[in-house]
This record gives sequence, C-alpha cells and structure tokens, in this order.
Amino acid sequence: MFSKFTKSLLILAFSIFLLSITNVSVVYAEDKISQNASEKKPESEGKFDPAKLIMEHIMDAHEFHFATIGEKQIAITLPVLLYSKERGFAMFSFSRLGEGTIYNGYKSIDGKIVAVDAVGNVDQSVSMLFDFSLTRNVVQMLLALILLVVLMLNVAKKYIDGGSKKAPSGFQGLIEPVITFVRDEVGKPNLGAKYEKFMPYLLTIFFFILINNIIGLIPGTANVTGNIAFTLVLAVISLLVILFSTNIHFWGHIFWPPGVPFLVKVILIPVELLGVFIKPAALMIRLFANMVAGHIVITCFILLIFIFGAMSHVAGWGFAPVSVLFTVFIYLIEVLVAFIQAFIFTNLTAVFIGQAMEAPHNEEAGHH
Repeated sequence: MFSKFTKSLLILAFSIFLLSITNVSVVYAEDKISQNASEKKPESEGKFDPAKLIMEHIMDAHEFHFATIGEKQIAITLPVLLYSKERGFAMFSFSRLGEGTIYNGYKSIDGKIVAVDAVGNVDQSVSMLFDFSLTRNVVQMLLALILLVVLMLNVAKKYIDGGSKKAPSGFQGLIEPVITFVRDEVGKPNLGAKYEKFMPYLLTIFFFILINNIIGLIPGTANVTGNIAFTLVLAVISLLVILFSTNIHFWGHIFWPPGVPFLVKVILIPVELLGVFIKPAALMIRLFANMVAGHIVITCFILLIFIFGAMSHVAGWGFAPVSVLFTVFIYLIEVLVAFIQAFIFTNLTAVFIGQAMEAPHNEEAGHH
C-alpha cells in the first residue's frame, strides 16, 4: 500500500514539475535587439488590428484580462519573477509594467519582459534573462489541478462512507458514469486484463484535459490546452508510460520486423523506430490544433462585428446579430469538442500502451 502511494506521489510531483517548467522562457540579446527595433516602428494610433487581438487571446500573458472600459483595464495581474546573471532575482507585480512603463530596470514589449537601461533602450549588458513568472496558463493549470483533486477526493469520500450499497448522489452521480465509460470503452478494450494498472493514469489525463478545456471556454480565462508547451508535456508523460510498458516482443518487431524481406527490413526499421515518437507527437499536435482552432474561430466571428463597424456603423450593427448567432453556435460545438478531445487523447494513449504490451502471436495459441 505504501509503495503504491509513494509511486503515485512521485508521478504527481514529476508531472507538476514538467508542467511548471513549460512556463520558463529565456530572452537572449538578439531577441531583445529585434524587439527594440520593432518597438521603434511607427504605429497608427487607435488602428484596429484583428490579428493582434486574436494572438493576444490565444497566447499566454501575465494577466487575466476581462474587459476594457474607456481607458480602464479590468484585469487580474500576476506576479513576475525574473533572473539574470547580471542583475540577480527580481520580483514584482505585472501591474507595475504599464504601457511603456519602466519599473526596476524592466519593461514589457508585446507581452514579453526585457531588461532596459534608464532611458528605456534594451540593456545589452544583460545577455540572458530567465522568466519564471506565474503566467495565466500556469495559474489556471494549477487551479484546474486543485479543482480536480478536490472533486475526486470528495467523490472518493462518498464511496468510503457509503460503499457500493448506497446509490450515488450529487457530483458522485455525475462523475461515476464518466469513470465507467472510460473503463469500459477505453481501458478494457485496449489494455485487456491489465487495464486496472493504467486506469489511474487514464482517468487523470482525461479529467485534467477536460477541466482545462471547459475552464478555457470561460471569457477572460486562458486557453491552456491550446498551448503547445502544455500538450508537449502531456505527450512526453504519455511517451514515458508507453516506453515503460513495452516488452521484448514490441522491440523485436521494431528492430527486426518479422515476415518481410531483408531489404524491406532496412527501410522499415527506422520508420518503426520513428513511429514510437511520432505517436505521442500526434497526440500533442491534435489536442493543441483543435483547441486553438476553436478559440480562433470564436474570436474571428466576434471581431467581424468590429471589422464591419470600422467600414460602416450600419454594417457593424447589421452584422452583429449574425455574428452573435454563429459565435453561440461555435461555442456550443466547442463544449462538445472539449469532451471529444479529452476522450481522443485518453483513448489513443490507451491504444499505444496496449500496442506496447502486446504479446507475441503464434499459430498454436490461436488468434484473439
């Protein structure tokens, strides 16, 4: 019992560590030079830029921005934590870095924090700046993790108190069919008799992705699953689980495919070996692309109102009902996509684990 708890604790700590380091960014001097040059380019004041608004919506940031009323920004700013060899550690709130404001020798350029001198030019003496800030993706991911743990502990407590004799109630009644569905439609068909060993992991990634997908649909929140770094870490964790589940038969098929001519083996071996890494990479890209695409489509339909409004006020007000209807329609589809993408990621992970554990076939044993 203790060993299982220890393993689970180590896996949880390792996963949180991997998810946390995805936020660490490094700004080099070359990047800062290009940023400084782009900052000096003349920009049209008050010009509507749809592409910029879309990128601000789907990209990570140092604040949760909800609305702009006049010149007042309604947002929750987050703490900034920086380190450089030349300046050491620096910690302050992102609210200190207003538009063009310099604070403590730092400045925000297009959402990226850089070291500057007294007059606001990029400080070339700071060759490398590490940004360990708690951005909205990290904060929302941690909140989703806390929500997942609290909800599941609440469900587990009800099972401990009532056992299997008491009918499920409340959130337990909602979550039990989902767990049963993942077990019967994902675990058992793909993993066979060993499904119980992997159910904790499959259920964790399913609900963790689902919760982040749902929260990301709330206006003002972050699109965590639409961040390639987030899906990359999930894919790496799945790859590790797959590799640790392999057997000799699996590697034998990769390095010496049976039943094919020798020349075909020479071609097939590198393809099969690449396939080990391509499978989790497909998981990463599929989740990232689908969640980003949905948010971009919703944002585009909303921005169409302002695009038509910039041409004519009549066109803007006339197209507004159409845009709102399409936005609501796509939004409802995105709720469905949130469940589908969580299921697909979990199901394909189970498929790849099952392939890694596949036992050798022979004519005497028959076919399953």
